Amino acid sequence: MADNPTDTARQAALDYHEFPKPGKLEIRATKPLANGRDLALAYSPGVAEACLEIKADKGTAARYTARGNLVGVVSNGSAVLGLGNIGALASKPVMEGKAVLFKKFAGIDCFDIEVNETDPERLADIVCALEPTFGAINLEDIKAPDCFIVEKLCRERMNIPVFHDDQHGTAIVVGAAATNALHVAGKSFEDIKIVSTGGGAAGIACLNMLLKLGVKRENVWLCDVHGLVYEGRELDMNPQKAAFAQASELRRLDEVIDGADLFLGLSGPGVLKPELVKRMAKRPIIFALANPTPEIMPDLAREVAPDAIIATGRSDFPNQVNNVLCFPFIFRGALDVGATEINDEMQLACIEGIAELARATTSAEAAAAYQGEHLTFGADYLIPKPFDPRLSGIVSSAVARAAMETGVATRPFEDLDAYRQKLDASVYKSALLMRPVFAAAATASRRIVFAEGEDERVLRAAQAILEETTEQPILIGRPEVIASRCERMGLEIRPERDFNIVNPENDPRYRDYWGSYHELMARRGVSPDLARAIMRTNSTAIGAVMVHREEADSLICGTFGEYRWHLNYITQVLGNDKFQPNGALSMMILEDGPLFIADTHVWSLPTPEQLAKTALGAARHVRRFGLEPNIAFCSQSQFGNQSEGSGKRLRDAIALLDSEERDFCYEGEMNVDAALNADLRARLFPANRMKGTANVLIFGHADAASAARNILKMKSGGLEVGPILMGMGNRAHIVTPSITARGLLNMAAVAGTPVAQYG
Repeated sequence: MADNPTDTARQAALDYHEFPKPGKLEIRATKPLANGRDLALAYSPGVAEACLEIKADKGTAARYTARGNLVGVVSNGSAVLGLGNIGALASKPVMEGKAVLFKKFAGIDCFDIEVNETDPERLADIVCALEPTFGAINLEDIKAPDCFIVEKLCRERMNIPVFHDDQHGTAIVVGAAATNALHVAGKSFEDIKIVSTGGGAAGIACLNMLLKLGVKRENVWLCDVHGLVYEGRELDMNPQKAAFAQASELRRLDEVIDGADLFLGLSGPGVLKPELVKRMAKRPIIFALANPTPEIMPDLAREVAPDAIIATGRSDFPNQVNNVLCFPFIFRGALDVGATEINDEMQLACIEGIAELARATTSAEAAAAYQGEHLTFGADYLIPKPFDPRLSGIVSSAVARAAMETGVATRPFEDLDAYRQKLDASVYKSALLMRPVFAAAATASRRIVFAEGEDERVLRAAQAILEETTEQPILIGRPEVIASRCERMGLEIRPERDFNIVNPENDPRYRDYWGSYHELMARRGVSPDLARAIMRTNSTAIGAVMVHREEADSLICGTFGEYRWHLNYITQVLGNDKFQPNGALSMMILEDGPLFIADTHVWSLPTPEQLAKTALGAARHVRRFGLEPNIAFCSQSQFGNQSEGSGKRLRDAIALLDSEERDFCYEGEMNVDAALNADLRARLFPANRMKGTANVLIFGHADAASAARNILKMKSGGLEVGPILMGMGNRAHIVTPSITARGLLNMAAVAGTPVAQYG
């Protein structure tokens, strides 16, 4: 008998929290503590120096401690989403989860603090007493109206941001979704009628935010479990609800729903019936945000209003209103400028950033994370997805700018563009290292032909190339297929208008191309008929011929197929006395910096001459990334302790390099651990000429280089830039099938550097 799916899911969730160690968080040191000197600096007596600096100037705490990047998530567990008042201890898994989201999406460290205190004023006292520890406070899952009291007192008494995410985080995401929903529906905030159900902290905050966006208070009709909030009502009222009281004789939801443009539900399941949706305005906007069951299921709403624009709080429907779109990034921006509060202007900037991002072209990374979903701006895509990497740069920088403009930033930036680039670099690991390459590529407008032009990653890369570089993409593929895929993926680019296409099935240059290929290959067994067939079916050969004919400056291929298959056609067409493959170089971007690996693909068992050429090519390419090459020849042999095998070939390669003066450091042969550990290398061979850690590893066998590359990529989270095909004058590069759209953009920047600058 099959397991009950509910029981299986429950056990999976419990196992996730228990194994391999209990909970979702741990604390790790950020400084070395390996010897007595480290201990003296970390604690006594060295720690006293930092203490005295902070005593003299409180602002230096952000320099000498983790406070400037530390948020406290504080809850008493009195209103945990979907679970109610479960108490402080039972809320701890939720608060740990919130801390994990801070770290994952914005790189913010977080302590979760669960407090056994139900009195709001005493809870506020406790939170305020924590100010020396944190750069900001995130209040979480505190019931209304207590949450209003706690936040008000803390904001008045504390000089750091205090943000109740259940209120303002929800309000910000609802504000962004409403902004774009009205854009799609052709309506404006000033004119719409809103009917809302709930009346709790999140619902009140959302309504207040909608007022700030332009909604008229008289057009807001708030209902709770007792019906309409009206003037004179005494049952279950508080000042926050009373602010939305209507002077009306109407009392129930079904009496006020007529003509509503926007339904905002933060209440419970089944509150909005299909017959009520029928009575709403044309093109109704329905935000049914109750979890796990919304006020109305989307399919029921669409049965009576097919043109309805719908958002829920669930991830299995389009337009999930999820606070993770907001809170990591608003805190990131606030912390980075040392904001003393998160004010209205910062929240409105967050709304505009989120809404604007949804209206832009979808990122390749978001598309990859949400495969199968249609991520094109419209009724089913009002707000971005949480894993869109652009959120950090766009939203956090907008928040930082607003903090600076309103005077609440104690550490304002001189250059906000540089700050945004830094945020992007923290998300796109390659961004910082690729900056000098993009800068060099910007000096000339080179034509880059992509052999596999119908591939989704290539299309997304082409969009990014046109947005971020001066290069001109050329795509090989069928125009109708490329056009339909661009439209389906929500890309703004279109064939012929934005980039040129070579259609293998019907291109006016076909005769010229097969003629050029036959001329090159006639004495190597290629007949005219075979040349014609290759120019109809082999996009790599077509791209190489284009470069040969100077109709393109560089070819990028390899998103599918075997590396050496592509290399064969590139060598046939573009290889000559001046240009021959000199190995493939991959830059692996790791947590502690870049590491280059060669030769991963070109030569299975390289000769000493080929190894020496690989080293020369690697030295040139490493400098393109603003780094000085430190090359280690790696083998099972170590400084001559094995007379044969790869060690001998590597020693012979070093001898060839030694025959002339070189302007880069190289050493070997050695084991990989010696290459990466200067102390170990010094013990084994004190007279070695390499200083510090190697940043280039050259192996005597392609199997070893390829294995190192793949282990770093799969087990260490390394991001690859490459492989870079060396020796071909930057006229062709062969990527691998695992490459991403971002990886293709990086390779286009590599290919986009003029040959004269390439070396």
